[in-house]
Amino acid sequence: MFAVALGDGAELRPLEPWQAEEFLAHGERARPDIVDWIPWAARVRDVESARAFLRAYADRQAADKGRLYGIWVDGVLRGGTAFRTFDAQAGVCEIGGWLESAAQGRGLVTRAVRHMIDWAVGERGMTRVEWRCAPDNTRSQAVAKRLGMRYEGTRRRAFLVNGERRDEQIWSLLAEEWTAAEKAEA
Repeated sequence: MFAVALGDGAELRPLEPWQAEEFLAHGERARPDIVDWIPWAARVRDVESARAFLRAYADRQAADKGRLYGIWVDGVLRGGTAFRTFDAQAGVCEIGGWLESAAQGRGLVTRAVRHMIDWAVGERGMTRVEWRCAPDNTRSQAVAKRLGMRYEGTRRRAFLVNGERRDEQIWSLLAEEWTAAEKAEA
C-alpha cells in the first residue's frame, strides 16, 4: 500500500472496505464537523453502512470512476479526500475533502488535494478539476482558493444533504493553469 507524507505526522493513504470499523469510528468523531456538508456523515451509522460506503468507492475505483483516500494524523484516521467523480474519457474529475476538528487548520486537505491534482493532471491527463461546496462552507471555499481554483457559479438546489436540497458552488482548475502554477513555484 502506498502512503504520501503530508507533513506534521500526517499521511494520505487509500481508504478501503477492510477499514470499515476505523472509518466508522472516524465518522462518529467527525459527524458534528461535517454532517452539514458531507452526505455520508448522516448515513454511515454502523459497521455495515461504513463497509457499504467504502465498498461503493472500491467499485468506483475498479471502474476508474472515483477513488477514496484517508488522512491519518499520528496513526489515527482524521479525514479524507475523494475523487467524487472521475471521467478519464472526458478528462474531468471532481475532488472533495473533509477533516475532523482535531485536524483542521493545518492545511492537510490542501496538501492532500495538491497530490491528487498532480496525479490527475500529470498521470491521467485530466483537463479539468472541479471542487464543489455549499455557499456557506467557507473552509471548503478557502481550500479551493488556496489551490488556485476559480469560482464559476452556484447551482441552485443542486445538492442533497440530509434530505434537504442545497445550493452548490462550483470551482474549477484547468490543467494548463495547474501546470503554469507548478512551474512558477519551481
